Amino acid sequence: MKIRPGRVWARLLKRRLPTSLWGRALLIIVLPVAVMQMAVTWAFFEAHWETVTARLSEGLAGDVAWAVESYLDEPTPENLAVIADRAERSMQLSIALRPGASLPTRRRPAFFAALDRSMERALDARLDQPFWFDTTRYPAYVDIQVQAPGGVLRIIAPRDRAFATRGHIFVLWLGGATLLLTTVAILFIRNQVRAIERLSEAAEAFGKGEEGAPFKPYGAREVRAAAHAFIDMRERIQRQIEQRTALLASVSHDLRTPLTRLKLELAMMDGAETAAMRADLDEMEHTIDEYLAFARGEAGEPSEALAVRPLLEGLAEAVQRRGRELQIEVPETLEITARPNALRRALNNLIDNALAHAQTVRLSAQRLRTGEVELAVDDDGPGIAPEAYEDAFKPFARLDPARNQNLKGVGLGLAIARDVARGHGGEVILDRSELGGLRAAVRLPA
Repeated sequence: MKIRPGRVWARLLKRRLPTSLWGRALLIIVLPVAVMQMAVTWAFFEAHWETVTARLSEGLAGDVAWAVESYLDEPTPENLAVIADRAERSMQLSIALRPGASLPTRRRPAFFAALDRSMERALDARLDQPFWFDTTRYPAYVDIQVQAPGGVLRIIAPRDRAFATRGHIFVLWLGGATLLLTTVAILFIRNQVRAIERLSEAAEAFGKGEEGAPFKPYGAREVRAAAHAFIDMRERIQRQIEQRTALLASVSHDLRTPLTRLKLELAMMDGAETAAMRADLDEMEHTIDEYLAFARGEAGEPSEALAVRPLLEGLAEAVQRRGRELQIEVPETLEITARPNALRRALNNLIDNALAHAQTVRLSAQRLRTGEVELAVDDDGPGIAPEAYEDAFKPFARLDPARNQNLKGVGLGLAIARDVARGHGGEVILDRSELGGLRAAVRLPA
């Protein structure tokens, strides 16, 4: 497939353009102003300044030609004195003869090449004799030398007689206006972008379950409308969460009361058949706990700074009390900001899932190059096929072909872990473990 050059340039340009709203808005305003100022400057120098400079250079060249021709008509010291006096009084020219001298062979170019070009064209059109000039030696004067009999006529003329010397003032005014407009644009755009950034921060904090500081809409009308819409949406979601929490509390109470009565009745009964019934009740209670935990979440819990090592050591001790071993690899000083109970529940689910299907389980923590903190659970079990990774996160999913069925589970462990991780602004990543089984990694922002 042949790629068109236009598309290549478009891609390169797209990569170079700012990606933030702040940068793009500034580019939209500042770039046209800069282009307009450059166009005005070019038009000024091209259509006005060079024209005025050419006229002045032609006038000075005419005066120089008059002085040279008057001297050549009578090349005597007396005539030169008369010509110099008239030129000084009427034309502001200083004329002197350098006997036996010759024209210089080198000339320093002016910063603006147009000055030299204009002066050279004017002198060349008016003088038949060889000449030389310098516009850089004296800041306020132009040095013109013409070959004459017996030496060189040196003519010193004021600079403003040859060039329009006020062009820099126009450039300074133009540059000052550009700077002022750019400053106003930066302040205005920054204020508008800041309103959008605050809205984004409030939305991100709400998505992580954090209360944060009160958010007050401000900025442009459209931004304030979006902020009010966000506040209304947040209030509706919070009402729904409160209603769901109250409903789940009632359901939990209503279900646990008969379960407790059944357990008491079975405890007073003897017989082998009651063991199976107690096992069924335990499974029912565990299933109810899983359902409620998945539906309730940990949204109301505040975030706090956590030392990772004590957190993982506490999980390992809990596993050890159950008669299993959990390997730990974690740095001493690693810290994160998270909701403790929610994160502990997510890791417990991943650990329980690994213990149910493997003999060796390892819990590790590290800081990635991206700045994220990764809490990983590795096992040596049968693992999950890569194409089934996403299906494993679906609620109530049971991947029996890939892993031995856990009769106690209901398929909510990974779903709860992902929900907790995303509630912290992170994610749960499944991969092949170095131990040969599954690697479930919780990645959280630092």
